[in-house]
Amino acid sequence: MRIISGKYRGKILHPPSGLRVRPTTDFAREALFNLLSNHFDLPGLEVLDLFSGTGSIGFEFASRGAALVQMVEQRDAQIRFIRKTISELHLESCLVYRGNVFLFLRKKGLRYDVVFADPPYDMEGIDLLPDRVLEGNFLKPEGWFILEHGRKNAFDSHPRFRECRKYGSVHFSIFE
Repeated sequence: MRIISGKYRGKILHPPSGLRVRPTTDFAREALFNLLSNHFDLPGLEVLDLFSGTGSIGFEFASRGAALVQMVEQRDAQIRFIRKTISELHLESCLVYRGNVFLFLRKKGLRYDVVFADPPYDMEGIDLLPDRVLEGNFLKPEGWFILEHGRKNAFDSHPRFRECRKYGSVHFSIFE
């Protein structure tokens, strides 16, 4: 796993073997960040990364100058890896929270420029995520919720759906 661009461009991160994750491919991540950089000024963004896994999306935002990256992950091994990487790279803008994403989304608090979620593609309740995030008022005005998912899910009938970008088996549905 590598960071594609920004301050830590080219930095290789080595998650421990045995993590039950499906990191977003470099190709899909690069395409996503090209799209984001055409819509947002990435330095200074405040980002919420749900189902963080290895933290690859959050670390990419931090490398590109995000002011705040809050990551939510439930599994201990992934949290240890994220915390280790935050420490090694001195990423003061990154915070990681251990917990269930759906419980986290019940809290009211900060609003973000971008909320990104990469749940397991076969997760029960994946179709509920757009409403949980959007009705929970987690987005700033003009903010985006981006949901990574597989081919089985379609969100184009959602009233706040903007578009879906497809990169092989990786789909990014974007909501405003």
